[in-house]
Amino acid sequence: MKHQAPTNGKAIDPVCGMAVAPGKAAIITTIKGQTYYFCAEGCRKAFEKNPQKFLEPKPEKHKGIWGRYLDRLEKSTGGKGMKCH
Repeated sequence: MKHQAPTNGKAIDPVCGMAVAPGKAAIITTIKGQTYYFCAEGCRKAFEKNPQKFLEPKPEKHKGIWGRYLDRLEKSTGGKGMKCH
């Protein structure tokens, strides 16, 4: 998730997804040369504790009733196909 390139004068908090004005943001951190802006101190602390959790793209969730069923099935089987017989 690369949300930090300011667009229209705003950056996105990588933890909660809130828009933050980089010029007014007092809560920032820099990791590997990339500056990240945060809406609150709690978001910054959570990010610094485990930055990869917030920077890695999240898999898309299925939509609708059938999608929720497939999500639950995948979670319960660990992503492995079920054997019928």
